[in-house]
Amino acid sequence: MRHPARPVLRTVLGPLSPAAVRGPVLPHEHLVLDLDRAGDRAAVLDPAAHGPYVTAELAALRAEFGLGLVVELSCRGMGRDPRALARISAAAQVPVVAATGWYYEPFHPAEVAGSGVEQLTRVLLHEIDAGVGSCTDGTRIHPGVIGEVGSHGDRPSPAEARCLRAAAAAARARGLSVATHARSGRGGLAQLDLLTGAGLAPHRVAIGHQDLLDEPSVHRELAAAGAYVAFDTVGKEHYRSDADRLRLLLDLLDAGHADRALLSCDISRHAYLESAGGHGYGRLFRSFLGRLRAAGVGEELIDLMTRRNPLRFLTGGEGGSNFR
Repeated sequence: MRHPARPVLRTVLGPLSPAAVRGPVLPHEHLVLDLDRAGDRAAVLDPAAHGPYVTAELAALRAEFGLGLVVELSCRGMGRDPRALARISAAAQVPVVAATGWYYEPFHPAEVAGSGVEQLTRVLLHEIDAGVGSCTDGTRIHPGVIGEVGSHGDRPSPAEARCLRAAAAAARARGLSVATHARSGRGGLAQLDLLTGAGLAPHRVAIGHQDLLDEPSVHRELAAAGAYVAFDTVGKEHYRSDADRLRLLLDLLDAGHADRALLSCDISRHAYLESAGGHGYGRLFRSFLGRLRAAGVGEELIDLMTRRNPLRFLTGGEGGSNFR
């Protein structure tokens, strides 16, 4: 009698059992990044200049809060550097999942314009199977998630739609999940329709940046469909206040969808690092979760949102009791 294979997380330092992750997870972050367009050097996390500060923050969060895993969603065209991720992960002693895919259209590399869905799918499958680089010991680094696959506006552009369909095809073929970038929170329902229309199960999808969209009905519709709703820009108060994020999240919890919520900080500029005076990767733990507790949210639900939900998202688990 065959038993189903146990789920495994693909980290930059090798396979990891989800059961080994006992602390909270940051499911949408950037540790190494280059979104510089026209001299915008602020949108950079350089491994040489900023890597030591990123490492120090993660190590401190591991020591203080038991940080168990970081999902790093820098993909093709975003300055992805898997070897730097491996160095950071090893030094901070925090497992890191790397990604593949394509961001939204202004950041697409030239390869996207001339490629159809099948060609783009082959690129993703090659990266998933062959790896996206190797550690110093020669160990291959394999992506463990597809994302952040992006769109901007209420509907994906034709190029963005091709990338999303390729993400769905590769995710189905290799048993991975897809995390999206919905700019300003818009277009999430259209993203989900496209991904599920390409055959991807909704519980394999996390719709990004929904805390930037003040439309609770959309959040409830995404969750009711089975997708994860990412409140992943905690601390970015110049976009939306954390008080608003709290209100929107509590609305989703009141509607009975705690098992669909993901929480993260999306550190995407070096000015956000604590060393530069920013709120850092720890804003979720040091501030936002305290507000949730003060609003009456108990530790069981906090563990669900910060650990079990992201692990279920990554592995395709559907039951809320997984990874107790």
